[in-house]
Amino acid sequence: MARESAEAEARNPRSQAAYARADHLFGRVPMTWMNKTAGAFPRYLATARGARVTDVDGHEYVDFCLGDTGAMTGHSPAAVTAAVQHRFAELGGATAMLPTEDAEWVGAELTRRFGPTRWSFSLTATDANRWAIRLARAVTGRPKILVNSYCYHGSVDESLIVTGPDGTGTARPGNVGAPCDVTLTSRVAEFNDLDQLERELAHGDVAAVLMEPALTNIGIVLPEPGYLDGVRELTRRHGTLLINDETHTFSAGPGGCTAAWDLEPDVLTIGKAIGGGIPAGAYGLSADLADRLLGRDDLDLVDMGGVGGTLAGNALSVAAMRATLEHVLTDDAFAHMHRLAERFEAGVGAGIEKHALPWSVSRLGARTEYRFSSPAPRTGTEAAAAGDTELEDFLHLYLANRGILLTPFHNMALMCPDTTEQDVDRHTELFAAALAELAG
Repeated sequence: MARESAEAEARNPRSQAAYARADHLFGRVPMTWMNKTAGAFPRYLATARGARVTDVDGHEYVDFCLGDTGAMTGHSPAAVTAAVQHRFAELGGATAMLPTEDAEWVGAELTRRFGPTRWSFSLTATDANRWAIRLARAVTGRPKILVNSYCYHGSVDESLIVTGPDGTGTARPGNVGAPCDVTLTSRVAEFNDLDQLERELAHGDVAAVLMEPALTNIGIVLPEPGYLDGVRELTRRHGTLLINDETHTFSAGPGGCTAAWDLEPDVLTIGKAIGGGIPAGAYGLSADLADRLLGRDDLDLVDMGGVGGTLAGNALSVAAMRATLEHVLTDDAFAHMHRLAERFEAGVGAGIEKHALPWSVSRLGARTEYRFSSPAPRTGTEAAAAGDTELEDFLHLYLANRGILLTPFHNMALMCPDTTEQDVDRHTELFAAALAELAG
């Protein structure tokens, strides 16, 4: 690690200098998450196109991070670039508080892909989740939201709860400035644990279960057979709405896990990739739920009721969503991405097997991840316990120094339409070399 750290500093003097000069940025970066990087400073972006990025020191990288899913389309895809240029430069009007005809097309396409029939737009999945939670509370009259331990739903306050050592809910470590004790607003159950879910729902105060169909941000944790069917049955039995957050699990296919696995949520939220790199998010409601909400005279859905935002649904982001869904993240694109993710999985698996490591590799469509445990974790708490920051940082820095970027929050690699077999094979080669050094 010392060798790789020294190499990173020697190779990247401009990035290091830019970081040192950033006195007017909180944490020296535009957004504090950018400090989640192996090494003493982040690499600074110069250009990005497709599956490639270059930094200000002139190094090119195969990008398997892809903006932690925000660029699952590849960077600056041509169709999205053209749509944004047309809307902003030729037609004008990035945001005017007026709808465009593109919006209905996007809503219809999201219905075709995911199922829910009434859609509203946001700029992030975090906001889509916040607004979905408000609607769930309004329609059920219940105060609490249930999430899975070590879930990821952006910076939603209600989601920052984990299962403590005694099996009860407690604040997630590191939670910043919580407005109240999270157990006042939330309940928690381990992923893949229907018994715990049923015990929590039995209290009768849960408006909605907000969940990813597979955990993604604590490492990929896949659902066991029958688990998601069990979640749907229990939520219906207890009068609780089910919200599927497909922001990361969109990697499973054109309609995410919801379409791939025939799921039936009451609400679906999504963000990041659907805008092709332009800020965009959405939530979709079943027709029945939408009618129940719109039929309520006591709910302020058009002004200051806490649902919506001035820039949400703006003409520019809607144009980007249409271009992404119509021309970029197509059925053919997902088939290509899935084949490459299978190839990536096989390469990692071969390296693990060669050295008889107690590691595992999991895949969710176009997303693949290796974990420092075997068998693969089946809950979020198990996944958190399997982390090894020192080992992870070494692998990330080793790869970055040789032109490969992984998602900095974990060992996740995402494919995009521009990723090639040669890109995957380069990772396989370098991963094998890193393991050989560790084993030696």
